[in-house]
Amino acid sequence: MARRLPPLNALRAYEAAARHHSFTRAAEELHVTQAAISHQVRLLEEWLGCRLFERHGHALTSTAAGKAYAPELSRLLDALAGATERVAGHDHSLLGPLRVTALPSFATRWLVPRLARFRALHPGIDLQVTSDLALHDFARDEGFDIAIRLGLGRWPGLQADLVSRERLSPVCSPALLSAQGPLRTVADLRAHTLLHDQPGDLWPRWLALAGASRSEADAIARTGPGFSDSALVLQAAAEGQGVALGRMFLASADITAGRLVKPFALDLPNDYSYWLAYPPAAAGQPRLAAFRDWVLAETSAWRNT
Repeated sequence: MARRLPPLNALRAYEAAARHHSFTRAAEELHVTQAAISHQVRLLEEWLGCRLFERHGHALTSTAAGKAYAPELSRLLDALAGATERVAGHDHSLLGPLRVTALPSFATRWLVPRLARFRALHPGIDLQVTSDLALHDFARDEGFDIAIRLGLGRWPGLQADLVSRERLSPVCSPALLSAQGPLRTVADLRAHTLLHDQPGDLWPRWLALAGASRSEADAIARTGPGFSDSALVLQAAAEGQGVALGRMFLASADITAGRLVKPFALDLPNDYSYWLAYPPAAAGQPRLAAFRDWVLAETSAWRNT
């Protein structure tokens, strides 16, 4: 049975316009005029018998039909492009840059030390890593393809894949314990400087979980230097400056290497976890999919802890 398919040029024009939320940017991508994009989108709407965009001056807003159609169309066009490249013997879909924005702590403590592994698997993909705290608006900011963030995994309009659940526990350098005494009980923490991460209630929460009374927890956790980034507090702990309530996912390499020790078995589950976040329409892009699959394979053990 013959397939009933819309004109390919109209599909390409509409998909680009929906992805950019702009006829102008779609025209620049496809090297045609803005009027040509508008004409092709109008042809597709007539062929489908429904509106895909609401036009308010120069602003474009997808209709309900457009919101349902555009992600599926992007996925199918990506698959078609990838299949064509593979048959032609030139899989350019796995060549070129992939722009990653990651939390500074994640980039420093986990991602950068493992980049050689990714390059060995995908030598044609050039990762461009930026450390940043902000979750960018992918619809308007074309500077990034995928983000790694800490949160609940609920960002409107984005697909989120769980990278790792997070647990927190006291960590310090072995030299600190030799110089200032062991850590066997909660009370032993009184003899040590506590290093504080953000948010500021982490130490009192761990101490309460360990059985300390509220007054005891407040007394122990009242003083000590604070740091705005998890990588900084772990570095301070490794330098022997005090005891940090370390994020186990980020501290694991230092613990394995002996730069940090974990005196207590008790872990505090963190409400927030690490996630990959990206537009659903980009899920089928080969470079993004290769990076996503690699990260999830590297962190599989941490999702079940």
